[in-house]
Amino acid sequence: MEFRNLGETDLKVSVITFGAWAAGGWMWGGTERKESVGAIRASYDLGVTSIDTAPVYGQGTSEEIVGEAIKGLPRDKVQLLTKYGMRWNQTKGTLAFHSRDNDGNPIDIYKYAGKESIIQECEDSLRRLGTDYIDLYQIHWPDVTTPISETMEAVQRLIEQGKVLQAGVCNYDISQMREAEKGLKLASNQVPYSMVKRDIEEEVVPYCLENRKAILAYSPLERGLLTGKIKPGHQFAEGDHRANYKAFKPENIVGVNTFLEKIRPLAEEKNATLGQLVIRWTIEQPGITVALVGARNTDQAVQNAKAIEVKLSADEIAFINRQLEEVAVV
Repeated sequence: MEFRNLGETDLKVSVITFGAWAAGGWMWGGTERKESVGAIRASYDLGVTSIDTAPVYGQGTSEEIVGEAIKGLPRDKVQLLTKYGMRWNQTKGTLAFHSRDNDGNPIDIYKYAGKESIIQECEDSLRRLGTDYIDLYQIHWPDVTTPISETMEAVQRLIEQGKVLQAGVCNYDISQMREAEKGLKLASNQVPYSMVKRDIEEEVVPYCLENRKAILAYSPLERGLLTGKIKPGHQFAEGDHRANYKAFKPENIVGVNTFLEKIRPLAEEKNATLGQLVIRWTIEQPGITVALVGARNTDQAVQNAKAIEVKLSADEIAFINRQLEEVAVV
């Protein structure tokens, strides 16, 4: 495995990081805990020591699964990345969306990052994860109802108490990052990025490169679209959000699969899957520190981890980029 520091901090993370959203089942058609725990352990055995989760993923389920998976592992050999600011059990802040929990019950998700809320969320996450500190604590989405200064003050307090090692943000633009840094030093910004969703290259990537902030790219496989396994007419399980996600419109599926067929010979030449080729391309992009990749079972986890074995030359990356010029999915 390869490891990189998050920004200017001394926190090293595996460049392929286990993304535990799908493991929590919420919005992915449910979960099988035993398989999810197995996926995380299999990833760890192959050097994927960093795990990204969040309380809202299954309303605590994902963090509990992560906690179960790391139980008995050396704590200093695992990097736990979790989040705060998406509440399903109170109504402060801004209503983000209506949803359903893993049992099918309706729930409302609110974006809220008030000081006392963060302190409580941290305690709840520590308990679910079975640890006494979080390596990287990230606001999940911007909260327009709470001053950024108040949010960062709460995180700074948690850092001073030793409950959090480093602070990060998710889905922040550069003005929000600047405001956050008035209160503490940010290690990273976690944002969506894939071969077919590259808008962060306009502002966020240049800003993070200039200011030495890490970028954690989430959904680098575009929620499975870039694996080549999603074909026209694909039927998603009940409760799987991808059924209504714009990237999975029929015309996008056709366009992406056309592109994937053009780069398939390169993957075969390297004895790699399309997904592995996509993951390697992602972590080779300027400014991208980490690719967050999810897995629902051990086989998927092993395939993702072994993407690190794929090597791409500058000419091969240029070839892939030329094929991407004809793909228009955002």
